[in-house]
Amino acid sequence: MPKRSMKQDDPLEDFTRREIALDNVTKVVYVAGTGPVVIVMTEMPGISPHVARFARWVRDAGFTVYVPSLFGRDGAVPGAEEGAAIFQRACVSAEFRALASHQSSPVTKWLRSLARFAHGECGGPGVGAIGMCFTGNFALTMMLEPSMLAPVLSQPSLPLNDPAGIEIAPDEVRAVRERLEREDLMVLAYRFAGDKFCTAQRFAAYAEALGDRFIGRVLPDSAANADLAPFFARHVTTPHSVVTAHLIDEAGQPTIAARDEILAFFKHRLASPRSS
Repeated sequence: MPKRSMKQDDPLEDFTRREIALDNVTKVVYVAGTGPVVIVMTEMPGISPHVARFARWVRDAGFTVYVPSLFGRDGAVPGAEEGAAIFQRACVSAEFRALASHQSSPVTKWLRSLARFAHGECGGPGVGAIGMCFTGNFALTMMLEPSMLAPVLSQPSLPLNDPAGIEIAPDEVRAVRERLEREDLMVLAYRFAGDKFCTAQRFAAYAEALGDRFIGRVLPDSAANADLAPFFARHVTTPHSVVTAHLIDEAGQPTIAARDEILAFFKHRLASPRSS
């Protein structure tokens, strides 16, 4: 994949911009590639050049990537003031549960429908998904959709007001754990050691809820990129975005190892028979 500047808006010209209507709600989704489906859910404050780069890595690994536009200005480098305004709007949006522990954001229902729809379009054993930051837990809730097979939680940050909380309803997390055990599935999760938005307490809560089906990876703060867009430089004051803004795109870096592990996880679950 050709190198692109992470400091310029990304035109997303190599994605097909689609409007997909599900459950009486229409959202823009950027689609690229061929093969089984992986849904890439953007971090706050939107589909930045870093998020688009990660989606292209998934595409180039042999998947059809679906990137739903959930907030923000698509392709934009996140500015400090604009990004803060997007964050504030999302916090009061009816689609998200930014401040509520043990509840699932309503938008996850639409995302489960997207997984089912995309699987119908592209086929394969099933669907993978990764959520980041504000959307970090969504891939777990999406496991209520039978086509979902490979959930990745990257720095799941909700609920914002409870460092030890997880953003999923108790009955739903029980149903997900039962499915994980019944079908021998796993959940991958990533955070930086010093992340103030996704804490050690939150990973402990996931481990308690999911048992040995939860694989949590913790990267050292020293592995984080320090050359950041204005939104991250001003408002995200600890290492946070494992595979996007804080990733160092150099061989041998822990963040690149995390990216490669995620891609291998998708390949294992989606590019081979379910019985593997």
